[in-house]
Amino acid sequence: MISINNLSFHFGSRPMYEDASLHIKPKDKIGLIGLNGTGKSTLLRIIVGEYTPDGGSIQMSKETTIGFLNQDLLSYETHESILSVAMQAFEEAMSLQQEIDKVLVEFENNFHDDLVDKLAHLQERFEALGGYTMQASAEAILEGLGFSTAELQQPLATFSGGWRMRVMLAKILLQKPSLLLLDEPTNHLDLPSIKWLESYLERYEGAVVIVSHDREFLDRTTNLTVEVSNSKLNLYAGNYSFYMEEKVLRDEIQKGAFENQQSQIRQAERFIERFKAKASKAKQAQSRMKQLERMDRIEDVAPDAAKVNFSFKFNIQPGRHIFRLEHMSKSFGDKVIFKDTHAHIERGDKIALIGANGKGKSTLLRIIAGTEPIKGNRELGHNVIMAFYAQHQLEALNVENEILQEMQQAGSKKTEVELRTLLGSFLFTGETVFKKIKVLSGGEKSRVALAKTLISEANFLMLDEPTNHLDMQSVNILIQALDQYEGTFVIISHDRFFVENVATKIWYIEDYELKTYPGTYREFEQWQEKREKEQKKVEAANPEPKQQDKQPKEKSDFLLLTNQLKQVNRQLSEVEKEVQDLEREKHDYEKQLADPKVFGNIDLLQEVTQKFEAVQQKTHVAQEKWEEIMLEIEEIETKIAE
Repeated sequence: MISINNLSFHFGSRPMYEDASLHIKPKDKIGLIGLNGTGKSTLLRIIVGEYTPDGGSIQMSKETTIGFLNQDLLSYETHESILSVAMQAFEEAMSLQQEIDKVLVEFENNFHDDLVDKLAHLQERFEALGGYTMQASAEAILEGLGFSTAELQQPLATFSGGWRMRVMLAKILLQKPSLLLLDEPTNHLDLPSIKWLESYLERYEGAVVIVSHDREFLDRTTNLTVEVSNSKLNLYAGNYSFYMEEKVLRDEIQKGAFENQQSQIRQAERFIERFKAKASKAKQAQSRMKQLERMDRIEDVAPDAAKVNFSFKFNIQPGRHIFRLEHMSKSFGDKVIFKDTHAHIERGDKIALIGANGKGKSTLLRIIAGTEPIKGNRELGHNVIMAFYAQHQLEALNVENEILQEMQQAGSKKTEVELRTLLGSFLFTGETVFKKIKVLSGGEKSRVALAKTLISEANFLMLDEPTNHLDMQSVNILIQALDQYEGTFVIISHDRFFVENVATKIWYIEDYELKTYPGTYREFEQWQEKREKEQKKVEAANPEPKQQDKQPKEKSDFLLLTNQLKQVNRQLSEVEKEVQDLEREKHDYEKQLADPKVFGNIDLLQEVTQKFEAVQQKTHVAQEKWEEIMLEIEEIETKIAE
């Protein structure tokens, strides 16, 4: 499908890839991983042709189609509805629809066999492309990604960047390319949408390459892992968990080979140093020197992930009760968020607040912080010192400050040595602490803002999506930091690995109330799945009201089927009337389209064409419904005859 051979690519003098190779087969599901800055997104851009390699080749079959989801799509703006934007995926089908409409207009004045053949050919191709179901497919994917039915007709421009990215993802999924390239697809998704996408990718028939820092997502969607390391593409024959186990084994082998080679090099160097001046051994010394020059050097294994070696302490201990909410209600206009809900946080609680976007998670953190007005009682405990981290705090960083300078101005009164130790834990080592904030990436800014929050000596932390923009190594650092933290915290996160490793209590919002599960995320997920299965069983087992009459079973069944047949026949009459009305309406629009006054006016022609297409779609749906009812009638009549 795609063959990358001996790829070389440089940014200036910095090598991103040197003689890197990878083969992507038609049904591969690949997780592309590596530290930030190693070139994962760069590789995707090379594949789609945005960047030109310095060396090597990329070969792909002519049939290969590529869909590329990247963060640049956030800037796309239009006043078209999100449904219309998603349906741009059906470019050929939409074009065929216009041709079909033109032929139908032509029928008014010029009916002949060639035109009939042309229409049949167009309609056959239109159906093969899924033209009759394209709107339903677009609606299903958009709703799977978290949009409500009512939102589908709203303009894209009215949605935030994260929601726009969902629309662009929907459009790419609807195109069904033979290769999907997804760069951080879960960044702007909530947990239900992430689970929906996992299920979709599991069934996806094409190849997929995913760049993601969400290891749970990678585990559930990939069967191969490619690590970008030392300018190479290293393939592992399994998902992320397999990669973690296999990498330990490979590192042990590589470490042993490296140490053996280093021992050989030291022996050769000692021999050369000792005998290079002796005439009898000079030739042998020269031979050893040439061997060393020709030797393929084995790379040493990179050191383990950074360890947090900083103690996150605070001087003031809070009381037992950190925070309490009683009879709290919150609405934004007509939109109800909470109704008469309660919350209680005790010292030492490690809480994760999870669930779909729009349910009120961030609102709840602002309520706890006291920045959101409510109805009800809000009470902060004795000696509680609060710190609140949210994404907007990245913008609050002084871009002209150096990293160390920014930390010094945080007011913690810690020494430069202490601050540099802390920054080292957050991957800012050596001279990097003097980098200006304005040159940092999103992930680096997140690490600075998190470090500032953790040194604030607060005994109660609130963290809203702290893992956004962090790579896996940085997420591990944050997990270690929160594990060492002796205070209380509430976090919002859609990263299940992170939540599982830091939280001992789960909050979720249901029926406008805040509810608590007293356990880890994994336990909560199992409990939730069991609850959903039991609910389905109850619904499936819910019996029909018992017959009050004492008629024999055969007679009772006959009456039931007869009544059912009458109801279905009534439905058939209603649908037939609907089809007739739609056909008349469609005929009226066809006449208008044939009118010179209409096709001579571009605006009027566009308006009438849109109405005609809408009626045509409704007619098709009604006709399908009519066919379904006819099949149902035949089935009932067969049962009655038996």
